[in-house]
Amino acid sequence: MITLLTGENSFELERELGRLVVAFDGAAERIDGSEIELWQLPDLLMGATLFAEKRLVIMKNLSENKQVWPHFGEWVAKVSDDIHLVLIEPKLDKRTSAYKALQKHAQTKVFAPWTGKDRPTAEKWAVQEAKDKGLALPGDAARYLVQRVGEDQWRLYHAIEKLALLGEASREHIDSVTDLHPEENVFALLEMALAGDAAKVQAMTSTLAQTEDPYRVFGLLASQIMQLAALALSDDSPAELAKQIKANPYVLSKLARPAAKLSSGQAKAIVQVAAETDRQMKSLGVEPWVLVEQLLLKIALR
Repeated sequence: MITLLTGENSFELERELGRLVVAFDGAAERIDGSEIELWQLPDLLMGATLFAEKRLVIMKNLSENKQVWPHFGEWVAKVSDDIHLVLIEPKLDKRTSAYKALQKHAQTKVFAPWTGKDRPTAEKWAVQEAKDKGLALPGDAARYLVQRVGEDQWRLYHAIEKLALLGEASREHIDSVTDLHPEENVFALLEMALAGDAAKVQAMTSTLAQTEDPYRVFGLLASQIMQLAALALSDDSPAELAKQIKANPYVLSKLARPAAKLSSGQAKAIVQVAAETDRQMKSLGVEPWVLVEQLLLKIALR
């Protein structure tokens, strides 16, 4: 039997792997597939050992093995019935012969990372995860938690663990055990700039510069500015506009209030400033955080 666990949601993938290990009556064999040699495949895939009739073989990153992976498709159908082979492949090239063979012979489970569109799913999951740990997490607290840390399940899981130790999930406790994820930080920055609060913009930019990548922050900022302008220039609701431009409805709903205060001319001017900053980021030898701060200050002092 072969099980293929793939996808970049490492939390769900590891949890599923844990379930398989617990369900197996015996000790799992863990193999680094990237380091094995072709001659080892018969021993790994074709039978019992002196110590066990049934085997659970967990093999990670075999697709990274350039010597073995091109030939692995020939071995897929030969895996012994006494062996449960679990392949862990976060990223997998579907064009390879090995992948095509696995599609015929393996049970494939794909674990995609959650995005903004999965926010309702993340909130429900957080409520249940907290319940499993003996913590009451009301719906409004779950919404606030996901809003604050994002949809990444590892971040949510660790936050819920800490809240369970505290025994309470108030906003104050959530704030005390979590950090804002980058998208929320960028929204806060843009909100400060639109409110004309230059001092807060400078203070927060200085803080973020200690831990965040300036190019990532600028990318998120530019994306939010474009969505802000789209809202300011459109007569459609945030939900309708989100479908048209394939944006996150939650982000657009947050940007709707500041967008309503902008004229079309102001929105276009902000986009022009962002476009000029983008050009400078790519062509000038200026410290990128300086350019990010300048962009925000131009918005604040417009």
